[in-house]
Amino acid sequence: MTKKVAVIGAGVSGLISLKCCVDEGLEPTCFERTEDIGGLWRFKENVEDGRASIYHSVITNTSKEMSCFSDFPMPEDFPNLLHNSKLLEYFRIFAKKFDLLKYIQFQTTVINVKRRPDFSSSGQWEVVTESNNKEQSSVFDAVMVCSGHHILPNIPLKSFPGIEKFKGQYFHSRQYKHPTGLEGKRILVIGIGNSASDIAVELSKNAAQVYISTRKGAWVMSRISEDGYPWDMVFHTRFNSMLRNVLPRVVVKWMTERQMNRWFNHENYGLVPENRYLLKEPVLNDDLPSRILYGAIQVKPRVTALTESSAIFEDDTVVEDIDVIVFATGYTFAFPFLEESLVTIKENMVSLYKYMFPPQLEKSTLACIGLIQPLGSIFPTVELQARWATRVFKGLCTLPPEGTMMADIIQRTEKRIDLFGESQSQKLQTNYVDYLDELALEIGAKPDILSFLFKDPKLAMKLYFGPCNSYQYRLVGPGRWEGARHAIFTQKQRILKPLKTRSLKASSKFQVSFLLKFLGLFALILAFFFQLQ
Repeated sequence: MTKKVAVIGAGVSGLISLKCCVDEGLEPTCFERTEDIGGLWRFKENVEDGRASIYHSVITNTSKEMSCFSDFPMPEDFPNLLHNSKLLEYFRIFAKKFDLLKYIQFQTTVINVKRRPDFSSSGQWEVVTESNNKEQSSVFDAVMVCSGHHILPNIPLKSFPGIEKFKGQYFHSRQYKHPTGLEGKRILVIGIGNSASDIAVELSKNAAQVYISTRKGAWVMSRISEDGYPWDMVFHTRFNSMLRNVLPRVVVKWMTERQMNRWFNHENYGLVPENRYLLKEPVLNDDLPSRILYGAIQVKPRVTALTESSAIFEDDTVVEDIDVIVFATGYTFAFPFLEESLVTIKENMVSLYKYMFPPQLEKSTLACIGLIQPLGSIFPTVELQARWATRVFKGLCTLPPEGTMMADIIQRTEKRIDLFGESQSQKLQTNYVDYLDELALEIGAKPDILSFLFKDPKLAMKLYFGPCNSYQYRLVGPGRWEGARHAIFTQKQRILKPLKTRSLKASSKFQVSFLLKFLGLFALILAFFFQLQ
């Protein structure tokens, strides 16, 4: 009989999970507590309990070619970096193309997910939902938790003595929607992540003064990289990933500092990270340095105390007459509908095999999709997670014994701390290309570049030195897509299409010489040699 799968949430992870279920011949039912799809990326003016929230101006930090699903490129006229409304449009096109809406029950809240009495043999779950004040219970063969981790705001008020005396306005960045009503104010933004930087920049255009407080600093990158291409098209290649893995840490640190300081000297701007050797997620903001340069934003250290109208900082400086404080201090997460023993959360960290599977279950029929923070786009990441999970549910892929999974979790945690540190914002962090390849290997979809080097060397060069995007994981194995190779070779035209809105006279193109091609091929062979060492 066809296995029934409960998918919790109709955001990005939920939508791709539905498609993967259908692709594998499973029967999914998605429960979405709101009236529409899109999750985090569907902007609403009001903040709703239990739902992720974004501000109106949010755009993606990852480009369309690195963010699209693997067998469904975004339209070539879409901009390379997308406003949230444009990304939502893509999700709607995607859902319509694959007829996914018929599997979704809107305005239906999942109340409880628990194992059936015979779980050890059946692996089945009882899912209790509520809709129109009526509860309903259904039995499913598997569950995919796609509820996200940007819902519960983290405001560590105990870390800010005197906050109870502050007479101005303060709120978490989750409540911020647009700068209306904050014009002419003196504003303190606490945090240095992407949201903090975006909000500080936007507010600084009409505020009297904006201050941004950071405990440990951050690297700040532009979304625009070499030759004007999106940063992730240049940064996330297998070759670059290989270098970061095989080179000594001191060399990687030196290379990272040089790369990050190429745009501007972070030390001069008060932004240089405290732990420069850590590979923490950089801030992507094209405007922050310029706003600092002409004084609209001032960078301050950690807040040690607050008074009725001022902030005292770690360096004993004081800023007076603060009107508004924005806490851009991240999120915590919880799964109130799950049995507490299923997904244990301790200090914002979960014990899941490869960030997905509870290791203690007798049957691997529950998976968390999207409970991760990759250094690249989340969309290809959750797609590969969903492709693997659905094949595990079908019995086509098997997980190792509990002991092996627990050992992997411990080892992975130690490696994550070594690479990214222990701050709360890094608890779900993982390397991008490495993790994608790891997931693809589980389902047999990782491309064998050495094999392609002999049968399709032009493609092998693209795979190794070009951007590592989702199309690469549709070249071989289950779910192979005939259009994958074409998508890889035509990505440049989809990047340039929305940029070339002004007609120019044709210019002579530089022809790559045979020597350069030979050198590139030689470099690829050398790269494989180093990997084998």
